[in-house]
Amino acid sequence: QLCLKEGLTVFRDQEFSSDMRSRPVKRISDVRLLKSHQFPEDAGPLAHPVRPRKYTEINNFYTATVYEKGAEVVRMLKTLLGPDGFKKGMDLYFARHDGDATTIEAFLACFAEATGTNLDHFALWYEQAGTPKLEAHSVFDETSGSLTIDFSQSIAPLPSQDTSKPAVLPIRFGLVGDDGNDMVPPEITGATVKDDTLILDQAKQTVIFKGLPSRPVPSLLRNFSAPVTLDAHLSLDDLEFLAMRDSDPFNRWQAMQTLASQELIRMTGEAQKGATPTADSALIKTFGTILEDETLDPAFKALALQLPGEGDLSREIGTDVDPDAIHSARATLRRALAEAHLDTFRKLVDARPTGAFSPDATAAGQRAFANQALYFISATRSQEAAELVFNTFDQADNMSDQIAALTLLVHDDLDQAAAALEAYRRKFEGVSLAMDKWFTVQATAPLNDGLERVQALTAHPLFDFTNPNRVRSLIHAFATGNLTQFARSDGNGFEFVADNVLAIDARNAQVASRLLTSFRSWRAFEAERSSLAKAALIRISTYEKLSRDSKDIVDRCLQ
Repeated sequence: QLCLKEGLTVFRDQEFSSDMRSRPVKRISDVRLLKSHQFPEDAGPLAHPVRPRKYTEINNFYTATVYEKGAEVVRMLKTLLGPDGFKKGMDLYFARHDGDATTIEAFLACFAEATGTNLDHFALWYEQAGTPKLEAHSVFDETSGSLTIDFSQSIAPLPSQDTSKPAVLPIRFGLVGDDGNDMVPPEITGATVKDDTLILDQAKQTVIFKGLPSRPVPSLLRNFSAPVTLDAHLSLDDLEFLAMRDSDPFNRWQAMQTLASQELIRMTGEAQKGATPTADSALIKTFGTILEDETLDPAFKALALQLPGEGDLSREIGTDVDPDAIHSARATLRRALAEAHLDTFRKLVDARPTGAFSPDATAAGQRAFANQALYFISATRSQEAAELVFNTFDQADNMSDQIAALTLLVHDDLDQAAAALEAYRRKFEGVSLAMDKWFTVQATAPLNDGLERVQALTAHPLFDFTNPNRVRSLIHAFATGNLTQFARSDGNGFEFVADNVLAIDARNAQVASRLLTSFRSWRAFEAERSSLAKAALIRISTYEKLSRDSKDIVDRCLQ
């Protein structure tokens, strides 16, 4: 079964890479991918279970749900059973089924037999679509020293699934005290507890942590132990505390992302009302504390200091999405952070690794951190910034640094952007993968004439409509990575993608249907954009020669 072999393979890939590099950094990177690709899929008309029971076209189920969510389900199994129990189950699975064409039922049966665990309820993860929303409301009673957390889980109705059942959720937790250390409660009631993990399996559960000396800050869903959206209803003070003190790297990163998301959503609201958004000084200060914390891994700090993407914010806002307002808010916060910490950013860029190139984890993390600093310096749009970014591009001895600098030159429309693009093309025009990056850098530039630039690139001698990778690097990258231009208020971005879906469909239906999935969240846009997107979808749906692959996607989008 596709969901078994691919979910298990992605999990194994993640574990191998974690062993070879930084485990916390790899986990954060994987969750960012899940949230940006799979969560939107799970929340709209293209939602489907990890193992779909029926389908119109099987080619349309090589999806993030099958691969990335499938890997998360395997990871939850390991969390539930523990490393030893998981290994026993895997050993039995390989011994019994090596060489077989097998099923999810057979896979789970091995773990149940090896550990004596009933996994019938857990199997629901393979049968049910949608991302569970987990809410947690906490109250501390100083008299009794008890922390009470009321949990509730639910999945919003979907076109393919009106109702849902409570899932098994392994929720890793910590109760962080004032000194930054985890408190260990002598008694926990209301849920099954395995080590540092709560096992939630009901729609509503109340968990009480008894015998605590003072109020802790709950750190829930550590290491992202279940693929859910969590609203822990923490105050700004609690989030700032976790960002500074949590011992779990993932939740420290998540606290920073939540703080930034809340601020950016507030600023987006200001922009939508026609006001000039202003950045909160408290967030800028917290950002600086993380920036200058020398105890943290540079690779971790590079991720912690990344602002939530425009697609992430669009998903968080959910309805009446205005991409231009989101872009304005992010640009304003980015510049405010740059101006507040400019001297530190300059020092970080100067500290970029020198000497012979090394691909090891330490050097890679230092490069990532330096490039993140360069990203903020570039936001100032000064002559000094333009020269620094171009020099980084010009002197780079590796693709990570060169593409990072080229992206900034093009996306921020800095001096010498055209010269850098031409220099890169001359150097790499015979290397297809490198040139795919060249096209993607330009496709994702959030410039006012971004669409026109992409349209012009379709006539470039190195662009080829018959090459799927080249189509993905330009047109698919534009549709999925350039929200302000894809969702332009004049509708031309939608029409451009629709034109290309129809042009490509007869030649390569799978590429066309994948491109069409960029419309999956069209209903979330504000009314005018939403109506323009719908018109483009209807035009595609009425095309008489549409392939089954594309018809399946467009019909589900219009449900």
